[in-house]
Amino acid sequence: MTYKGYLIDLDGTMYRGKERIPEAKAFIERLQAAHIPFLFLTNNTTKSPEDVVANLATNHDIHATPDQVYTPSLATAAYIQEQNNGDASDKSMYVIGELGLKQALLDTGMRFNEYDPDYVIVGLDYDATYHKFELATLAIQRGGMFIGTNADTNLPNERGHVPGAGSVIAMVERATQQRAFYIGKPEAIIMQQALKKIGLKADEVVMVGDNYNTDIKAGINAGIPQLLVYTGISTKEQVAQAAIQPTHVVDSLAEWEI
Repeated sequence: MTYKGYLIDLDGTMYRGKERIPEAKAFIERLQAAHIPFLFLTNNTTKSPEDVVANLATNHDIHATPDQVYTPSLATAAYIQEQNNGDASDKSMYVIGELGLKQALLDTGMRFNEYDPDYVIVGLDYDATYHKFELATLAIQRGGMFIGTNADTNLPNERGHVPGAGSVIAMVERATQQRAFYIGKPEAIIMQQALKKIGLKADEVVMVGDNYNTDIKAGINAGIPQLLVYTGISTKEQVAQAAIQPTHVVDSLAEWEI
């Protein structure tokens, strides 16, 4: 099957933490040689696209540009812009999150407002405090729209599976008794925004990832074909139990013909 564009997960697909996946580098170089557009589609909101590109180049010898990286931070900013007819500069926000998220939202022209913002956006924050959760909870109770960047409960790193954005957001959900409006994978919204970014239709691209519950479900939810690669999270035994099977499956990206 030939696709006009690729949406590609990072951790587990392009690399495993600090470990390189040689087939991934070769896969990207094949796409580049064929002039096939792609976006790296990550659920990480703590890093800017520039940070992601620097990590790929320095640690994995994979070379891309910041405009080839798409995050829930960018998708959230784009969603809010759309909700306001392309101009959210008169809106305000309260944000729990790192610089990658805050910068993407500031770029929309919105201002910070701790008391009664239009939007309360919650993502992974390495310096989260009770006070931040308190402000977010009260702001939502005052009518702010509650947006969660992504529902990932854990992040794998060299120490184990540490709390992810979903764990942080869950605290605000419990306090407000309200479910967040989620943007990141496996939600369709980040996929729809990514399609607009890459300029292609759902059936013209393929979502490449290692995690059935995020990457593959994101494709399924958005009507986008999927390519599951067994280099990361999901195992063949787990995927065999899934009600909906991925469109394509490979053990390694070296097997895939673009």
